[in-house]
Amino acid sequence: MASINLLTDKEIKQAKPKDENYSFNDGGGLRLLVKINSSKVWQFRYTFNGKRKETTFKTYPTVSLQEARSRRKEYQELINKGIDPIEHFNTIKEENIIDTNGMFLNVATEWLNKEALRTKESTHKNKLRVFTKDINPFFKDKHIKEIEIKDIVKIIELKQLQAHEVASDIFTHLDNLFRYSVLRNYCERNILADIRKSDIIKPKPVKHFSKITDINILKELVESIYNYNGGHSLRNALKLILHIPLRAENLCKLKWSYIDFDKQLLTIPRELMKITDINFDDFKMPLTDEVMKILKEQHIFTSYQEWIFLGTNNSKPINNESPNRALQRMGFNDDKKGRKIRLHGFRGTFRSLIETLDIDNKFGFEVKERALDHQESSKVVRAYAHKADYIKQLSLLMDYWSDFIISLKIKN
Repeated sequence: MASINLLTDKEIKQAKPKDENYSFNDGGGLRLLVKINSSKVWQFRYTFNGKRKETTFKTYPTVSLQEARSRRKEYQELINKGIDPIEHFNTIKEENIIDTNGMFLNVATEWLNKEALRTKESTHKNKLRVFTKDINPFFKDKHIKEIEIKDIVKIIELKQLQAHEVASDIFTHLDNLFRYSVLRNYCERNILADIRKSDIIKPKPVKHFSKITDINILKELVESIYNYNGGHSLRNALKLILHIPLRAENLCKLKWSYIDFDKQLLTIPRELMKITDINFDDFKMPLTDEVMKILKEQHIFTSYQEWIFLGTNNSKPINNESPNRALQRMGFNDDKKGRKIRLHGFRGTFRSLIETLDIDNKFGFEVKERALDHQESSKVVRAYAHKADYIKQLSLLMDYWSDFIISLKIKN
């Protein structure tokens, strides 16, 4: 039997580099390679299934002589059992990496980084916020394989009491995260695959935005807005929404680049609308003479900025709540008397009254819906509507509505 344990610590410590690499043999396949750069590397050579193989045990003195011999013994025992030690430890290493990567925070970070590449910035920020605030605190010390249905249900039911939409987002995000984890071999199955969102989340109560449909009260509203003595941006934003039923976010973040003064046309990029489906065209709205008048007046004050309606700092767009607070100050905050309205309510006012006023059915259902950017879900109708040019029809409708709003102003 070949001799082993031939080296001593003293011999290793005294070994100096030479012009070429050289080695000391400790027996049993273990040797110490002394390199010309002074490093001393443990090498282990063995034969497995008729093939010569070699691996390293790192360097001396990081791995001592005693530790190197222990590893040689461990490797030889595996060889005696018919196990290739290199493949064995590579498998363990891969499993450990997967196991570490499978910790929930690591999986979530990995998935969110990939999601950032395919979703728009605002959407991604919302996902990050949900994970950081509502999901990660509960699972930060868990491996994704350890998470159970009851854990997820607990989080969702708790959040549902505070914010229904966020609770719904939690379910969707975790469902997608588990699908990704199965793909990456961090867990064996998506535990949400056999569960419907509706099994956990109760239907959201329908929220009705206050709107003004009494023409006499609307007349007071028109007068109050046109005579509002607040800032130019607030007054003109409220005047504009009387004539164009935009969503609050789109109104407050209008840019001058969206306005074509020559064609009297407003164009808002599709990705900034509530419905972001790329199969739909950008939102387009013809601008009436009164709207052009409002915009030209506002242009005097904010043309130097990209935003049409500026906040108090004159550098950022007005906050969505600023016009709502202005409406409250005007006295339009009494729901019981039908005198309450917020920005979103102008859309309801438009849709209700245009239906009432259009007694001769001059304007079709589709064009009224298009003014609100309500898109048809039917593929057949969508295909037709996508090709149809609604600009002319919209122009007639918005002229009709704008004339009606102007008629409510008291003649000076």
